[in-house]
Amino acid sequence: MTHALEQCGSGANFIFDSCQAIGHTMLKLFTSVGRLSVFIFHAVVSCFLPPYFGRLMVRQFIDIGYYSLPVIGMTTLFTGMVLALQSYTGFSRFNAESAIASVVVLSMTRELAPVLAGLMVAGRVGAAIAAEIGTMRVTEQIDALTTLSVSPFKYLIAPRVIAGTLMLPLLVLIGDAIGIFGGYVIAIHDLGFSAGSYLTQTWDMLETEDVMSGVYKAAAFGFIVSIMGCYHGFNSGRGAQGVGAATTYAVVSSSILILISNYLMTQIFFS
Repeated sequence: MTHALEQCGSGANFIFDSCQAIGHTMLKLFTSVGRLSVFIFHAVVSCFLPPYFGRLMVRQFIDIGYYSLPVIGMTTLFTGMVLALQSYTGFSRFNAESAIASVVVLSMTRELAPVLAGLMVAGRVGAAIAAEIGTMRVTEQIDALTTLSVSPFKYLIAPRVIAGTLMLPLLVLIGDAIGIFGGYVIAIHDLGFSAGSYLTQTWDMLETEDVMSGVYKAAAFGFIVSIMGCYHGFNSGRGAQGVGAATTYAVVSSSILILISNYLMTQIFFS
């Protein structure tokens, strides 16, 4: 009898501890979501209200856009090449080699260029933003801005969010062209396609909706990368460990949100 009561007591304690752990986790989750929502609201409002720091915006345009161009170009170029080779390997089994041009142009414009560009920028720019703002938080530079009556959101967050949202669509358009060119080079020089027929098939298949869907995705991805980098850097912990953790969180959260939002936007555009 005593043993049975002990088992019942231990079972009740286990259920209580489990419920308590779940409750703490849910409270922590809702707290994080609420804090992020408030941060996004202040960041978006700061992007539309003056004053504007033009020199800071130009610097962010260069850092996010121009300096990210090489990695975007290399990524999309070799992706287009590999896509052409893999498409040929698969389609040759069904005598459908003529569809390679269509697959390359649609895949690059709709999915691969926006997603790959977003992930590359998240790794390069998102980490840099989180590290820079996190270092400013650790060295109390953000507190100094507040003391000088300068809004950290206007001075630090808004230029990066605006630059990320505007520059990533431009990078994706360039990546579209480079990726399609990579597929063209492989198709002509390695697979024996006619240059004229390949370009004709590419042009006939390409539609404005395909390009614009990738541009819209890129704008959303640029906003996600910049806002997550700013958020984690702004709320960075103290010391080098806190800055490192903020950098990691920025890249991981940006990548996950990019993949989730890509599915949702694809469902909206093409369902």
